Amino acid sequence: MAPGYPHKPWQKVAVRRRLLLLALVLLPAGLASGFMARVLPHRGISPFELLLLLFFAALYAWISIGFWTSVAGFHILSRRFDRFAAVPENRSHRPAVSKNARTAILIPVYNEPVDRIFAGAYAVYRSVKQTGRLDLFDFFILSDTNIPDKWVEEEAAWRDLCLATGANDRIFYRNRRVNIKRKSGNIADFCRRWGYNYRYMIVFDADSVMTGKALLRLVAAMEDEPTVGILQTVPGALNAKTFFARLQQFASRLYGPMFSAGLHFWQLGDAQYWGHNAIIRVEPFMKHCALPTLSGKPPLGGEILSHDFVEAALMRRAGWGVWLAYNLEGSYEELPPNLLEELKRDRRWCQGNMQHLRLLFTKGLYPAHRALFLGGAMVYVSGLLWFFFLVMSTAEAIYEALVPPVYFPASHVLFPRWPVWNPGWAVTLALSTAILLFIPKLLAVFMVSVKPGRAKEFGGVPRLWASAVTEALLSALLAPIRMIFHSKFVFVILCGREVGWNPQRRSSEGTSWLEALRFHGTGMAMGLVWSLVVLATNPSFFWWLTPILLSLVLSVPLSVWSSSPDAGKRARRLGIFLTPGETAPPRELRWIESYMQQYLAPSANLPWAKGQGFVLAVADPRVHALHLSLLRKERTYSQKIRTRRRELREKALALGPQGLSDGEKKELLCDPTSLSALHRAVWTLSNEAAATRWGLISTVAGC
Repeated sequence: MAPGYPHKPWQKVAVRRRLLLLALVLLPAGLASGFMARVLPHRGISPFELLLLLFFAALYAWISIGFWTSVAGFHILSRRFDRFAAVPENRSHRPAVSKNARTAILIPVYNEPVDRIFAGAYAVYRSVKQTGRLDLFDFFILSDTNIPDKWVEEEAAWRDLCLATGANDRIFYRNRRVNIKRKSGNIADFCRRWGYNYRYMIVFDADSVMTGKALLRLVAAMEDEPTVGILQTVPGALNAKTFFARLQQFASRLYGPMFSAGLHFWQLGDAQYWGHNAIIRVEPFMKHCALPTLSGKPPLGGEILSHDFVEAALMRRAGWGVWLAYNLEGSYEELPPNLLEELKRDRRWCQGNMQHLRLLFTKGLYPAHRALFLGGAMVYVSGLLWFFFLVMSTAEAIYEALVPPVYFPASHVLFPRWPVWNPGWAVTLALSTAILLFIPKLLAVFMVSVKPGRAKEFGGVPRLWASAVTEALLSALLAPIRMIFHSKFVFVILCGREVGWNPQRRSSEGTSWLEALRFHGTGMAMGLVWSLVVLATNPSFFWWLTPILLSLVLSVPLSVWSSSPDAGKRARRLGIFLTPGETAPPRELRWIESYMQQYLAPSANLPWAKGQGFVLAVADPRVHALHLSLLRKERTYSQKIRTRRRELREKALALGPQGLSDGEKKELLCDPTSLSALHRAVWTLSNEAAATRWGLISTVAGC
């Protein structure tokens, strides 16, 4: 346990703040539920209406948490002073960081675009070098890539990066043969092999970027406060191209700072870890943060998918603080380019967050992290609750429209029982809900508008307000679509179906109409049927549901249009959704784009195009030698395996690389003897057609 940590003064303050939050959430939720009961025809006394009230109370409390978090963030940012800030803005004296504070920058990758991975590593390395403290940092590209062509291309790109930076002793690459426990297993493998050489590790995602100044400040903050185990930054969105990504990027850069400051206000040293763009103290992480395997089968059992929240809870249980560096600039990430990619990512996160419910009563966890587990699941369960609430409300409205009311029930009553409709209370309830949803957005816009320099980064005050209004309208349209998918994810997981671990598509290609129809067709049909049924039975209720039903009906064209890079470019020309990363892009982004252009440029000396990693490993002597040097030592194989691999070599020579499956390519790439034999055989081919398949004719001619 970190020495003296339980006596830190923030803990008493945290208890008081969380009790305040509890009161601010529960009391209005109870009051709003009372209004809701008065709106219902039977004032909430029937079992059906009681269940409806329960769903409403849960949803109202959930959006109240977001509202009060934003208000708390507005309070912190308006004061411009926070005595609990993990990375203080102003400090009269900062001690020099010891040369013993060695830090590993980890870049886990899994079948990601090779150009973007190594361009990002180049930009971060160059930025760190300009701080003058490169001696503190080593870079590890930890690959779980299992596509053979990408695997070899990563190795060649790593060699090129080392040559471009002259950092053979600073930038390392490792491809893991067996992808046990996904990203968490990748990090655990690093810790077992090299963790004891470092005091800290800074974990990236494949699309993460951090400035050298931000990295150095993280290390300095950890050195200043030896009781902190994890310090999480708040990554700003960057490099969005499509309309959808630019919409999300704008929301992240405008509302994110206030919301993250509010999270810090409530959490203090019980914050969460988001799995990337964070610095971790290696020794306690290795000692206390090994992930358990949940009993039972996936999706709710087996390996934990969302490892980050669990690791933060385990670190905190061991007595180390987990803090949110909400005010640290220079931490960036990229966003999914379209709605479908976001929803695919959400499905994986949904399964991981649902698994957290099984850890709620784990011995020794702090209440704050139990609440974070519950809140993480609620992100997706709330969609299902909202869907049930809407369906039940619709059923109630249809029932009241079709079934004549019973004024005199069977039991003896003195007065008739009149169904009651209170439009005034309904409007009041709708207004209070709108306040909870939209006031945080107005506070964020106001906070930026009153600072001319800050408003200029968003294109100026008029464009800022135009962008905020557009974002609010489009987010309202997208919310019901997310609701349908989140409901489906939760339902499918509870039925026992697990999700795969597929790499995120980061390219800015638009969504096709066929793909959108395949994903959104069911929701669109549901919206049409829903609309027609309500319109035919209770037209007055139809208008209350119009925003939801309109969104579902338009889901296919909305998904296609928002995924368009051209629509994103037009919005940028109009000054819509401008962000600081566009009006004043960081130099690291320019370095990334420059390196990617150089990487993707065709070479006059090489006939092989990018993406032909297997061909390079067989035919290019330099890549072949590099790949062999990175393989494990030669092993002794059975006669059966040797025979199969000889047959694979003959198949490759006869059909060329396109005649092999990925599994067959990988088998040859993992065997030094077979690969060397294939390399020699290819270079001695006399058949011109066969040699052309491997790109050797143009190579020899070029020489």
